[in-house]
Amino acid sequence: MKVWKCAKIFNKDKNVDLVSRAYINYIYKYGPINDIIRKYNIKPNDVYKLNQYTANRIAGLLLLYMAKDVKRLNDIVLKYDTSDLLVSDVTPEIEGYIER
Repeated sequence: MKVWKCAKIFNKDKNVDLVSRAYINYIYKYGPINDIIRKYNIKPNDVYKLNQYTANRIAGLLLLYMAKDVKRLNDIVLKYDTSDLLVSDVTPEIEGYIER
């Protein structure tokens, strides 16, 4: 059984920290998550937990990408490519607008 460990971000990897934080803002800042937070009265500390969890996952993917660890990246895809879909068709989005 594979065990996934948490990675520590060192000074040389501070860009990973910065990029992960920026991606969290990019993903959540103006999207439907704000409506969901208001609609269900989600507490700020729960929003913080969600943001922290997502940032940690993004940072892990970035570190694997920077290390060119294609095997572990593929392992993640294989592990989480399941039939219990959380989303429908994926449409790539950049800055919230795609010209078709």
